Amino acid sequence: MSDGAPQKQEKKGVPAWVMTFADLMTLLMCFFVLLLSFSEMDVAKFKQLSGSMKDAFGVQSEIQVRTIPKGTSVVAQEFSPGKPEETPLNQVRQFTIDSNRNTLDALDRESKEIEETRDHARRLRLALKEEIQQGSVAIQTEGMKIIVHIMENASFDSGYADVRPEFVPVLAKIAELIDNNSGEVTIAGHTDNVPISNVRFRSNWELSSSRAVSVTHELLKRSTIDAARVTIMGHADTRPRAPNDTAEDRAKNRRVDVSIVRGADIDQLSDMSIMGAASQPDVADTAADYIEELTP
Repeated sequence: MSDGAPQKQEKKGVPAWVMTFADLMTLLMCFFVLLLSFSEMDVAKFKQLSGSMKDAFGVQSEIQVRTIPKGTSVVAQEFSPGKPEETPLNQVRQFTIDSNRNTLDALDRESKEIEETRDHARRLRLALKEEIQQGSVAIQTEGMKIIVHIMENASFDSGYADVRPEFVPVLAKIAELIDNNSGEVTIAGHTDNVPISNVRFRSNWELSSSRAVSVTHELLKRSTIDAARVTIMGHADTRPRAPNDTAEDRAKNRRVDVSIVRGADIDQLSDMSIMGAASQPDVADTAADYIEELTP
């Protein structure tokens, strides 16, 4: 070509079809990306396939699959329909055993019972004033307990368990002041340490028990108390009031005691309070046992 011939001029830039091709490739890539994002891989089949391929290619090492293989659809994971589950809200509530409150209630009731016991003892002393002066009856109080000591010198003949007829009115006075509101009644017979053995009584055990039974019969005839609240005991010479050294002291030991006990349930309440405080669980265990699940 000569130097004077006109030269063909080239256009600057890429050809026009390249832009169309680039747009097409971009759209295809976006399309396949969307297909991949909406796809869901069957994990079981994937593991089975990978195992088959491992055996086929002789892979010896075993790698534990800890995560789901890539390719699982995010949309399927987060928004696939399923059974709705409630979201629990744990609320810890403390539970304690108010042993102090039970103890205070018991103390308050005990003070009232002691006051009623003293009032009951005053009425008994007033009704048995003459017998107390004569020494045939003695009255003693111990907290919520009243003990009426019936001495042998006025109530029984020596070696016998039958109540003297002249002493029956005295038992009637005692019976009139005992009812179901008085509490539990225990009637116990006592003797001195002088042995006894005759046709009727083989020992002081039988004598003391028989005298307690005789007094119980007389009281139940004239009292409104329920027989289920009465207990009979025979102690022989095992619980003396005085040493059995002299005749005067032995006379004090030959007796029948009528014990009127109030507030038996108060002792049970106090015991429950102590046991409850001793067996109270730790705060952590208590909180774990009393968690309530509340649905918002």
